[in-house]
Amino acid sequence: MTTYDYIIVGGGSSGCVLANRLSENAAHKVLLIESGRRDADPWIHIPATFFKVLGKGIDIHPYASNPDKGLNGRPSIVPQGNVLGGGSSVNAMIYIRGHRNDYDTWSQMGCQGWSYDDVLPVFRSLEHNERLNGQFHGRKGGLHVSDPRHRHPLSEAFVKAATEIGIPHNDDFNGTDQAGVGFYQSTTYGGRRWSSAQAFLREAEKRPNLTVLTERKVARVLFEGQRAAGVELVDGTTFKASREIALTSGAIATPKILQLSGIGDGAHLASLGIQVVADLPGVGANYQDHLEVPVQGETREPISILGHDRGLRAAGHMLRYLTSRRGLLSSNVVECGGFVDTAGTGQPDVQFHVLPVLIGFVDREPEPGHGLSIGPCYLRPRSRGWIRLKSADPREQTDFNANLLSDPADIETLVRGVETAIRILDAPALAKLVKRRVLPKPGIEKDPEALRDYIRQSAKTVFHPAGTARMGRADDRMAVVGPDLKVRGVEGLRVCDASVMPTLVSGNTNAPTMMIAAKAAAFMTGKAISG
Repeated sequence: MTTYDYIIVGGGSSGCVLANRLSENAAHKVLLIESGRRDADPWIHIPATFFKVLGKGIDIHPYASNPDKGLNGRPSIVPQGNVLGGGSSVNAMIYIRGHRNDYDTWSQMGCQGWSYDDVLPVFRSLEHNERLNGQFHGRKGGLHVSDPRHRHPLSEAFVKAATEIGIPHNDDFNGTDQAGVGFYQSTTYGGRRWSSAQAFLREAEKRPNLTVLTERKVARVLFEGQRAAGVELVDGTTFKASREIALTSGAIATPKILQLSGIGDGAHLASLGIQVVADLPGVGANYQDHLEVPVQGETREPISILGHDRGLRAAGHMLRYLTSRRGLLSSNVVECGGFVDTAGTGQPDVQFHVLPVLIGFVDREPEPGHGLSIGPCYLRPRSRGWIRLKSADPREQTDFNANLLSDPADIETLVRGVETAIRILDAPALAKLVKRRVLPKPGIEKDPEALRDYIRQSAKTVFHPAGTARMGRADDRMAVVGPDLKVRGVEGLRVCDASVMPTLVSGNTNAPTMMIAAKAAAFMTGKAISG
């Protein structure tokens, strides 16, 4: 059995950061294990082709929940990156940290050291922002963050239309105030995707003390008494850890590994014949995700990006991209959006993702013709789901109950989000380009129950699962880890991904997940973070 100082289970957004930081010390022998393949597919690195990567399905794991009552019996399909870089290799590259109140709330819940003032230096230490600097941004980190090199006319029209209904313009959603509308910065560099693997793993892999294994799946953590001593792969291979093991497999896979390792609800694990190492009922509980609802308009002219991936137009785009790294292929497609306070609380509760095309969904084809899609997404869901084992077999899928829209407040937030999106679609800057609303059907906003039913039938995840091994106080029975990310009741094991979020952040989760990993590395090495 080969021994390492540290074993990292999952080579995604957080795992790559952790591998980089832990292997900086040449005396540390580090093993990173990723279940997917290397990020060698060229389509991964071209921003606009992330839809192609998702469509191929090779580099994602398409998790599916049980049929969900809140979605009118539909399952929630939650694709997660299954490749080096994880979600950062397959996502839309939007760089959002969340709202300062998200982190202050964590601190108030007993997660000391996780307030906004605590995490801001960590974000800055990771970031290399091409435009922004100063109090809120960094220029020395490995993660390149850039303004869009391409702005589609429909994206520009959306931003203008939103300001026409009174939403202020914002050119930095990660600065003084999150509220407003504008163009997103993205994790791109020189017109290429800049994933966590590209930012943090590529150079680190040159270090002789870092070993990266791909296409190898971990079944469980092995214990000697209460100490995490190693990992066992699905194929039976084992590796030993002399210092610590870090789980960075994401909010769906991490609780599965914990439960297979004997950490979870003791009665449930015992019923499956799994020896209980730590009775932690919070493992797999507290599942949260962001949902959005489509609001779409068909344009008068064929000005969307429909058809630009075929024929001579596609060849022209590729030629321009290869020669200059500019043009449509340099776009992350979801170029613009914004954050709106629809409830009047003083903090945005809805985010907009906007695409210059009529998009389809997992369970349906896109509407025919040219147009744009606005996706109002609630930011702080109240509904909670759970992930539990069906058996002790690591190859069997889990009992995954997303339990989405089970809290009526979530539906009402989406109602307000859809109503706001319709107002934007009807504003002059878009009204002159859009000939008709495609979704939801015109007039539905006048029938509250019909609109709520449309939301239940159409809402879909934006792939931000979190919370299934959450941080909390020592006296919080449902907390799985403490503020130091150590798993309760055992030694030598931490969770270092979005699973630990007590509540979802208000925005895209990629950057916060990297921040969590960077803080974990500081805990594990004792090396202070300078941001």
